[in-house]
Amino acid sequence: MHSQVEEILGKLESADNVTKNKIENILVDKGSAVVPELVDQLQVVKGVKRGVVAMTLIRIGEASVEYLKKAANDNKDFEWVAKYLITEIKGIAA
Repeated sequence: MHSQVEEILGKLESADNVTKNKIENILVDKGSAVVPELVDQLQVVKGVKRGVVAMTLIRIGEASVEYLKKAANDNKDFEWVAKYLITEIKGIAA
């Protein structure tokens, strides 16, 4: 079964910039509820989807940090991505 997040990300396949921004805003509005799934998706999606997921996590902010840290622990290949996003989140919050 496709999740709501996967379904939303699926719309990015053919999205123009306006649609891409709308999709990102929809995800950001869902807030911390979608963070665990976004972190999971970030480890498998590519291209535009990956960029949108990363930006969404940064914009959601602090709620993303603990999930990113956990994912980095579980997946060493993902560690640098998680660290980068956490640095971005902390930078915005500072």
